[in-house]
Parts: sequence; structure tokens; C-alpha cells
Amino acid sequence: MSPSETNRPGTLDAAGLRELMNSGHAPRVLDVRTPAEFETSHVPGSYNVPLDLLKEHRQELRDHLDEDVVLVCRSGARATQAQQTLAGVGLPNLKVLDGGIMAWQAAGAPIKHGAPRWDLERQVRLVAGSIVLVSVLGSVFVPQLKWVAGFIGAGLTFAAVTNTCAMGMMLGKLPYNRGASCDVGTIVGQLRDRTGERV
Repeated sequence: MSPSETNRPGTLDAAGLRELMNSGHAPRVLDVRTPAEFETSHVPGSYNVPLDLLKEHRQELRDHLDEDVVLVCRSGARATQAQQTLAGVGLPNLKVLDGGIMAWQAAGAPIKHGAPRWDLERQVRLVAGSIVLVSVLGSVFVPQLKWVAGFIGAGLTFAAVTNTCAMGMMLGKLPYNRGASCDVGTIVGQLRDRTGERV
């Protein structure tokens, strides 16, 4: 049994993806992380289609994805959301890279590196942790600030239960996390140009 056959339904492990990429029948690999995360490291030959942009332009993107698609993010959560979004517009043959780019790197698979930047999950931990810390310390002087810390805690709990993150989506829109090629026209052009060199 090949490694890819032991995965959960709808997923593909790093070894399975490497086999497909080396077989001459490589799927389209869509990395749904922010452009900053993608720039830091990504699977060679993959396309950067940030999750928020994918959700907003899912039908337009669907028209340019008629073959097998493997979705990648840091650990698999955002890629799973992307899978549900694209499945909702009738796109077949969708897989999520199990464990995301972290599993890909851990497997020693080829990776393209760029300028290092903090990944979105780390940014969320920094912002949420900072707000909670400042709120708790400030509540010594202004007791109502404890509710700010409670609100952040509730938001993080909701994010875990629903497997979404409003703070992450907001941070993803900051200039630090965006790139010059982060627009649907550029992405569709890259997807349409099958014979062109992939990033």
C-alpha cells in the first residue's frame, strides 16, 4: 500500500504528492496561505491563491481548474476550508496536503525559500496574546478591561470550534501579508498559462 492510500478521505500525504509530481501527471497545487507566507517557503510549482481571495472568486477560479487539485496551507486547516469552498462550486478531484507545508518540509520534500516572514498563525498568537496581556495588566487600573481579555478568549474558542479565525483573516489583509501579485487577474493568468513557468 502506498503512503497516499493510508490518508483520511480527501487528503494526500507528502509522499503521495511527491509521487504524483514525479509521475508526469502533476496536479495543480494551490497554496492558500498569505502571499507573505508563500514567499517564505512553498512547494515548487505551486500557485498562491490566498484563502480569502479563493472564497471571493471561487466561481472564476473554478473555471480554470479542470484537473486534479491539491490544496496546501501551513497545517491543513485553511486548505480544508478551501476544499469545502471549491467543492461547493462543483470542482471534483480535490485533495488537501495532510499536515500542510509543515509536513512537506518534515518529509524532506523540495521547497522553494524566499524572504522569511512570520506565518499567519504566529501573528495571531502574538496579537491575541498581547491583547490579553495588556487587558489583564490594565484591569488592575480599569477593571472593565478584563472583558476585553474575555472577548479574545471567546473568539479563540469559537475559532477552534468552527475551524475559522476572524483575526487571522483580518491580519491576512494587512500590507505585510499581501503581495504585488495578490489579485485575481494575476492568479487567473497564471492558472490559464499551462505552458508557462510556474513560480
